[in-house]
Amino acid sequence: MKKLIINADDFGYSRGVNYGIIDAFQQGLLTSTTLMANMPGAEQAYALAKETPSLGIGVHLTLTAGSPISPKKQTITDEYGRFRQLKYYLGFFDVDLQEVYEEWKAQIEAVYSNGIEPTHIDSHHHIHTYGKLIDVYSALAKEYDLPVRRMFPDGYQKDEHLLTTDAFELKVDTLKDPASLAKHHESATSIEIMAHPAYLDKAVLNGSSFTYPRVDELAMLTNKEVNSLYEQHEVFELVNYRDLIRS
Repeated sequence: MKKLIINADDFGYSRGVNYGIIDAFQQGLLTSTTLMANMPGAEQAYALAKETPSLGIGVHLTLTAGSPISPKKQTITDEYGRFRQLKYYLGFFDVDLQEVYEEWKAQIEAVYSNGIEPTHIDSHHHIHTYGKLIDVYSALAKEYDLPVRRMFPDGYQKDEHLLTTDAFELKVDTLKDPASLAKHHESATSIEIMAHPAYLDKAVLNGSSFTYPRVDELAMLTNKEVNSLYEQHEVFELVNYRDLIRS
């Protein structure tokens, strides 16, 4: 069977996101999520995580939303002490990689210190694929012995010590047709599909460029007909990254 991980990004972003993720897990196909340790909803996310121990929880390393949780960061923040927006990283940029390392390490440690053993790491806006940030990302994955999302910069030669899935899907709609999904990834034994289920609140509407599709994704992940397809399908086993480690 193919191991299928359905991961919700942005756990901890806000209450609306948190409850959307929990409902997608308890009432739908979701198996995994990644937590933003620096965002306002993180404390609630930690509490919800303890109530749902079978939900796989990784760390959503963040550099483009909210503010750092480690002190005295200069090159990765703007004049107000907040993380720079994604557009800063779209062209040439110059940040202190040691600052990035310290901040991302602090985010990982925050998850551990709140009683959660992370299953894996990925990053918000796939920021680790920009410039030399991949070096920091890879170093932390190896330091903590954590799997990573299969999302790498063009031309990057993946370190053989980095554990990841055989395939990665950006579009959650591919779940609507399991037969087609299986055929498209015929040679893969493990697949991750990225999702962003949520209920909309002011934090999402005012702070994110990705809004109403989150509600659509939540509806699809909890759709009874779609769920029944995977209950009956003999190709996929719904797992999280913890199960990938054990395989």
